Amino acid sequence: MSEPTLNDVSCPDASGGHRMAYWEWGDPTSGHVIVCVHGLSRQGRDFDVLAQALCKRADHPVRVVCPDVVGRGKSDWLKDPTGYQVPNYAGDMLALLAKLAPTRLDWVGTSMGGLIGMVICGQPDLPLPVPVSRLVLNDVGPAIQWEAIQRIGQYLGKSGRFASVEEAAQAMWAISSSFGPHTREQWLALSRPMLKAMTDAQGGYALHYDPAIAIPFGAATQESAAQGEQLLWKLYDNIKASTLLVRGAQSDLLSPQTAFAMTQRGPKAKLVEFDGVGHAPTFIADDQVEVVASFLLAPWLGPIV
Repeated sequence: MSEPTLNDVSCPDASGGHRMAYWEWGDPTSGHVIVCVHGLSRQGRDFDVLAQALCKRADHPVRVVCPDVVGRGKSDWLKDPTGYQVPNYAGDMLALLAKLAPTRLDWVGTSMGGLIGMVICGQPDLPLPVPVSRLVLNDVGPAIQWEAIQRIGQYLGKSGRFASVEEAAQAMWAISSSFGPHTREQWLALSRPMLKAMTDAQGGYALHYDPAIAIPFGAATQESAAQGEQLLWKLYDNIKASTLLVRGAQSDLLSPQTAFAMTQRGPKAKLVEFDGVGHAPTFIADDQVEVVASFLLAPWLGPIV
């Protein structure tokens, strides 16, 4: 399967609802669902390499589902930009999971996708079809370095327009080199789904996301971030899923101190670091794929339907 299937789910909101798109790999009838959720300004095709590896390596049929979080990719843009916040994204994921109806559920979350995963896994009263069995948190934890928030705020929402895919890829590399080494072909493959072709007279390409996602992000302060950190630690401590924490060794978002604390409390995550990578590993390099696939596909004692 070289290309995923594009589907969507209707999600409620105060403005009448919106549509969230998601990319699906593997067996659409499998009860073993692995949800992969991207970072703040990314989209679901980020997981193409990992999803194909999981489908190929699994000893049973799996269904890998990679949403475009609302405001990104093929999903709708919100009428009210103040809705671009993690609790609302988690609500959309509940709508998605109700539609998918898994009998086994695993979660991979990069950065923002990991925060959404902590909300999903850390609240025992949520109406999940089944609890999350295995959780991968990619370069994110309850405490986020304020300097990283400031760095992201410098470019978020400033999409611009590009004459070609190659020009756009170069511009994205300038703000994403912390992802670590990639070949030209790998980076172009990551970059193409980040763009939409413009149909007006000016033509060219623009980034795929609603620039308004920067509005609630830009409203954050050190004080509000500290309050959010306390809540996230409470959620993290409630997680029952077997947890793998992946960290770029040069990450400016997830500190070594926070990563170590995550191995000592809550689900006591297993920590794996990748040298030469900052925020965040892209799960394209063979060693990164191997770590995640081995964790998710290790023998499981529960039923697989």
